[in-house]
Amino acid sequence: MRPDRYAACDRVNQEKRKGRFHCAGCDLPLFSSETKFESGTGWPSFYAAIPGAIGTKTDLKLILPRTEYHCARCEGHQGHVFNDGPPPTGKRYCNNGVALNFVPVSA
Repeated sequence: MRPDRYAACDRVNQEKRKGRFHCAGCDLPLFSSETKFESGTGWPSFYAAIPGAIGTKTDLKLILPRTEYHCARCEGHQGHVFNDGPPPTGKRYCNNGVALNFVPVSA
């Protein structure tokens, strides 16, 4: 059986409705559903963040440098950004689904 964190990641990754993905720690909107795409990684992926919503730093934990990103408000870890995403940015913000809550557009 898979740990619960995978179920949360699957829940966010499968979300197809219009809305925003918020930081699970402080509820700051981080991503719009309009920038979500299927990366084939099993992790929720976005090609752009909401302006000013995230901060970045270099992560050397796996020897090779990666760019880690976090919530700009509470600094909660969200994931890593890679340069293999789709146009128009070419970025792939690969997010930990446990770190996000989805808020649908109000009817």
